Amino acid sequence: MPRANVLAGRTSPWFWWKAAAIITMLFGFSVLIAVTVEAYRKAPPIPARVVDAAGAVLFTSEDVAAGQQVFLKHGLMNNGTIWGHGAYLGPDFSAQYLHNWALDVADQVAQERFRRPYAELTAEQQAEINGGVARTMKQNRYDPATGILRFSPADAASFERQITYWRDYFLTPARNGGLRAGAVSDPQELRELTAFFAWAAWASTAARPGLAHSYTNNFPYDPLAGNVLTGGAVIYSVLSLVFLLAGTAIVLLAFGRFAHLGWHSPPTRPPNAAVFVTTDTQRAALKFMTIAALLFLAQVFAGAGLAHYRAEPGDFFGVDLSSFLPSNLLRTWHLQLAILWIATAYVGGALFVAGMLGRNEPALQRPAIHLLFGAIVFVAVGSLLGEWAGIAQLLGTAWFWFGNQGWEYLELGRAWQILLAIGLVFWFVLLWRNVAPAWGDLERRGLIGFFLIAAAAIPVFYLPALFYDGSTHFTIVDTWRFWIIHLWVEGFFELFVTVIVAIIFYELRLVERDTALRVIYLDLILVFGGGLIGTGHHWYFNGQTEFNMALSSAFSALEVVPLTLITLDAWHFVSVTRDDKAGEEPFRHKWTFYFLMAVGFWNFTGAGILGFLINMPIVSYFEMGTNLTPTHGHAAMMGVFGMLAIALMVFVLRQTVSDATWPRLERYIRCGFWGLNIGLAMMVVLSLFPAGILQLHDVITNGYWHARSLAYTAGTVPRLLEWLRMPGDLVFIFLGALPITIAMCLGYLDLWKTRRAVTALRPVSAE
Repeated sequence: MPRANVLAGRTSPWFWWKAAAIITMLFGFSVLIAVTVEAYRKAPPIPARVVDAAGAVLFTSEDVAAGQQVFLKHGLMNNGTIWGHGAYLGPDFSAQYLHNWALDVADQVAQERFRRPYAELTAEQQAEINGGVARTMKQNRYDPATGILRFSPADAASFERQITYWRDYFLTPARNGGLRAGAVSDPQELRELTAFFAWAAWASTAARPGLAHSYTNNFPYDPLAGNVLTGGAVIYSVLSLVFLLAGTAIVLLAFGRFAHLGWHSPPTRPPNAAVFVTTDTQRAALKFMTIAALLFLAQVFAGAGLAHYRAEPGDFFGVDLSSFLPSNLLRTWHLQLAILWIATAYVGGALFVAGMLGRNEPALQRPAIHLLFGAIVFVAVGSLLGEWAGIAQLLGTAWFWFGNQGWEYLELGRAWQILLAIGLVFWFVLLWRNVAPAWGDLERRGLIGFFLIAAAAIPVFYLPALFYDGSTHFTIVDTWRFWIIHLWVEGFFELFVTVIVAIIFYELRLVERDTALRVIYLDLILVFGGGLIGTGHHWYFNGQTEFNMALSSAFSALEVVPLTLITLDAWHFVSVTRDDKAGEEPFRHKWTFYFLMAVGFWNFTGAGILGFLINMPIVSYFEMGTNLTPTHGHAAMMGVFGMLAIALMVFVLRQTVSDATWPRLERYIRCGFWGLNIGLAMMVVLSLFPAGILQLHDVITNGYWHARSLAYTAGTVPRLLEWLRMPGDLVFIFLGALPITIAMCLGYLDLWKTRRAVTALRPVSAE
């Protein structure tokens, strides 16, 4: 190639955009891979044998692995947590075991020194004992050469005593957050489960060799056991603020200098009223949106039942709900349905947009889309039934493959995971068939390239779900879990939606092609500049070192920066949706844009403010696994990805139904928009956020174990705050989710009737 052409390519603005995007991605993934490798190297060891003072074996590494599988098989990660990861209906099992253990050690010292139980001592006498107990708990008696961990007599006695403690925990739904009565009763399973809890508690308090803090960076907070905030957590929190302020300053400078994101640069093409021809293949996408709405409705009803378990765990208005719909099953369904309905909406939206972008009808595309739809319904229904059967212990040894794997957010059985991955690959092939013929169009090539890259990333980054099984080390599993949860959902889903929105804007002639590409590049650079390495904020206290904390705390702070920019720009959508201009037709996609504006608000509030709050190590140390986490989770997951999914649903609905039908459906869409946003705000303001603040205060005052136990959660004020969630739930369900579902079903019914009418005139296969 002539040198002049090479130099010209380098001076092209697109060269620098591409270079910046590639460098950002390479740097982010290089650091993330390095942190993952470090997790394998520095994960807390699992002793080959744990022995008492006389050398008798208490439990082995095989018992710990078996106990972890008991934990998963019974769906206990959707009841309580290990190292803060899991559900919030029950205790943090590692924290509760640790505190019980520390009390047993303190009790033995109290008997030896004062001849009285520890609980009966004065505050001064307890203070004399506490320091010694903390030092004892911090001693690491593990010998890596032999693989033996030696327990003191008090440690060994505590282990035996806690087998009975955990047996009693599982007896009564009112005392365990709504598990079915006697959920775990087999003596062998109870011993193995207790061994798993004992190992997790030991790793959370024993000093990592050469350091003063534990393998989990002293999580959970329990001063009696010697677990207090580390200096690193304070220092790295301060540095994260520096990164946030610097990043925000740069973005605000760019915002003022370069006229927002560029969405509103005047297009040179005349605006498109979007009354372009919708093909049969595109109309086939409406069925995905309808099933997504039905899954959404099922999800919110499961969430309402789950919320009731927090307010009244042993009773559902006089009915023992735990006997047939235990709380861990409802939480499993609530999480899985959230992923399923949002993913289904994205699948359908991409199929519709592929038709807009490719402008062709590949042979057999509609039958292939019907096949994909059937596969999605099969996996959705099959996996949900499998989770029920798995938690009910009806599948025997097949629970891992066809039932409930037990890992939070990735509960569906391994066979269903494989089928889902195959379905996503098939979906990508369908998208490629639709847009590939248009690759020769230089005007659209850049958008097509990003569309295919973003779509391909979704099945590719689901593959880490296959990198572990029920016996894999907990730290390693958590590492790969968040490669999926954070990268798949918060990374590539966000890029994918940005690409979809940019293409829609381009096709509606609201922006030029260069503007759409510039926004995609900017989103990629900003989101992945902080989002890739920021994945590690989930790993502060799961057995990784402070190396991860130092990097991820700084870069996760940068995740707020693109959210700030997007929010500043989002409200300018109002100018596009104005329908009161003289002589102009009402904007066809007003409600699609309204949902996109809601995304901007919840992005900044839920993902930005609340996300940054709990991502700082100094806050996360005390907060993780308390109500501030679902505060962020609901505002970010529903407020961002849920609203984006509904925006796509409304767009496809408006493009598919006739103008005569739309006014009847618009009433439901309008109600659904306000019901969802007001209901979600009520949940956050009246219940989740104040409950999270009060629980955080209790952690700092009484210890993490206390704030996660019935000693706190059964209190008058915490239970009152749980009941105060009901008004928001009712608004969200009956004025939000239900009207949206009705609109989608009526729209699909209208399409079906239209096809039936056409079929009566000429042979056309029915939708």
